Amino acid sequence: MSLSTRPSKRKPRGRHPQNALSPAFVRNVSEAGRYCDGNGLYLDVRPTGSRGWIQRLTIRGRRTELGLGGYPLVSLKEAREKAFANRKLAREGGDPLTENRRAESMPTFAETAQRVWEQLRPGWRSTRHAQVWLNSLERHVFPRIAEMPVSEVTSADVLGILAPIWHEKPALARKLRQRMRAVMEWAVAMDLRPDNPCDRVGPVLGAQANRSQHLRALPHGEVASAIRTVRASSGRPIVKLAFEFLVLTATRSREVYGAVWTEIDRGEAVWILPAPRTKGNREHRIPLSGRALEILEEARGLGRGNRLVFPGVRGTPLGRTAIWELLRALKIEAVPHGFRSSFRDWAAEETDHPREVAEAALAHVVRNQVEAAYRRTDLFDRRRRLMEDWGAYLAGRVRDPEDRPLDPPRRR
Repeated sequence: MSLSTRPSKRKPRGRHPQNALSPAFVRNVSEAGRYCDGNGLYLDVRPTGSRGWIQRLTIRGRRTELGLGGYPLVSLKEAREKAFANRKLAREGGDPLTENRRAESMPTFAETAQRVWEQLRPGWRSTRHAQVWLNSLERHVFPRIAEMPVSEVTSADVLGILAPIWHEKPALARKLRQRMRAVMEWAVAMDLRPDNPCDRVGPVLGAQANRSQHLRALPHGEVASAIRTVRASSGRPIVKLAFEFLVLTATRSREVYGAVWTEIDRGEAVWILPAPRTKGNREHRIPLSGRALEILEEARGLGRGNRLVFPGVRGTPLGRTAIWELLRALKIEAVPHGFRSSFRDWAAEETDHPREVAEAALAHVVRNQVEAAYRRTDLFDRRRRLMEDWGAYLAGRVRDPEDRPLDPPRRR
């Protein structure tokens, strides 16, 4: 068939052909022209001898020609499958052109995860959390689905990642599921896929056994002995001071490691933690007992003008495991965070301080929304009495209830 005798663009008369071409014909035909196979599919043979597939289709009332690829990269069988899928989509009101463009620009799961990470990162207070979030996907998820278009990730893929660790490493598995779900939810919001495959895997994975483990903590009666053991050890002086300060203030280790002198008001005996450095993202005022102030004096002498209260060897913050490693070396069966639990048990068992005062000392958020709405005070004066009692208890003294100072100790 010559170029001048190519079929017209008018609808052909009579019965339409169906699978009119054969693989041998497609392979051997050399005369330029368009050869109809059916379903609007044509083999377009050019004068140069190259061949490609074209489909004539009516999309939402408009006649359109779609290129389906060249031969032999796209075989006759593959061209028929594409033509059938396009025709079915068009009859259902869809637009194969739009779908093709979307498929060509579809990001991979790894690319989508990177975009989600960049979107969420400014809202995270901890840079470490941001890095852990992405690293966990890179280590456990990317090896399986990193290069898959995000639109093609299925529930089976999610199960393949989670099932092997769902019961063996339940905490990690839950976090991975949450992070994959966030990636997929972004893809749904961007109209890259219609559903979130992470939503359907729960019944298949099943319930996880309750393996919650409390952080190792000492009974409050053994904390004073632990402090004496640390003081007498050969550990680094700044780490020993940081440990005792952590115990006396019932704070978190990362809050102690990052403490700077501008947060400390020694005249008012208060440590003011700014909101970005607290877990609850709320400013927290910590009353400092007499022993806590003594520790600060010793730390200032060791710091030699460093802005950090407890600087490391090179003047940078102490390593995240500095106190933990000290406790382990001394065979003290507790982790730094566990001393908050020791403090809380002491307040409940050995004192008459109200529960809300002890909870405020730990900077715990009030869970009851009504109660939180009406509570406008941080109970600071009452917390000062509590922390003085805690310091006295650790020093082996019993304070007279009538002798609790309402005003902070003043420096001369």
